[in-house]
Amino acid sequence: MPIRLNETAVVNPTYVPSESESTPVSAESASKPSLRVLTPAEIAHNEAAAGPDVDAQGIPTKRGALAADPPLAPTDEFLAELKRDSDSLESATPQEVLKWAVDRFAPKFTMATAFGPEGMTIIHMLSEIAPETPIFNLETGYQFQETLDLREKVKERYGIEVQYKYPSTTVEEFETLHGGPLYKTDPNRCCFERKLRVLHRAASGWHAWASAIRRDQSEDRAKAPIVGWDKKFQLVKISPLANWTKKDVWSLISKENIPYNPLHDQGYPSIGCQACTRPVQLGEDERAGRWSGFQKTECGLHTSE
Repeated sequence: MPIRLNETAVVNPTYVPSESESTPVSAESASKPSLRVLTPAEIAHNEAAAGPDVDAQGIPTKRGALAADPPLAPTDEFLAELKRDSDSLESATPQEVLKWAVDRFAPKFTMATAFGPEGMTIIHMLSEIAPETPIFNLETGYQFQETLDLREKVKERYGIEVQYKYPSTTVEEFETLHGGPLYKTDPNRCCFERKLRVLHRAASGWHAWASAIRRDQSEDRAKAPIVGWDKKFQLVKISPLANWTKKDVWSLISKENIPYNPLHDQGYPSIGCQACTRPVQLGEDERAGRWSGFQKTECGLHTSE
């Protein structure tokens, strides 16, 4: 399946991965230098992106709930409140967690979805609890067509229109600027440019957002609270499925006939961008098919760093 072009993404020519970020496993890629000379086009883009409202990486200096009206700040008192709320919701059902979130934060409560099975179950729950909740998808331009088709199925089934959030260059422009597909040589930077940067802007002005992570998916997610302050995006992060298992998710999908990505039936338990996702083999971890060949299992949306 050919890679599609999207509408528009932002590039970050000054971004340099840290030592802790992923590198290809192969010896050939390991020998490549991590720094390079910026092209004139990259320098011009960086100068155009600079301003008082963004940092050196083009991220808004006032983010998430701090940019909301009224703003919501992570004071010690508020963080303690969130901790108490999270502890009290540990034994709650996902529906009860979502009801609490809507009562507490709407209309400044939103959801980001990649249309995975977990996200589809939360959309199903929200359709019954608060169908007016704004939901968005980070459309990188590299997603599978099967993933994009779920947007229409959600609209048909629930009357909910998921909004696409685009980067500010097309795939063609992005790859031209970087001399080819960046996901082949530097997937961390590709994710930063076409996902994290976009989410920073999409999260601006909200007080809270729902994520569909489960604690049993990876080490990065194992300690996720039900409710907590998202330092990276500067707003309250609510994970109603944190205590659920893969079996719990698929049991609800089967029981309620919830739409899901047909690629899951073809060996893709976790689905991201087309170029960075493969089917998993027998005995592999469910996220082994993401960024195969790189020391990378997360795009960075749900990591603390």
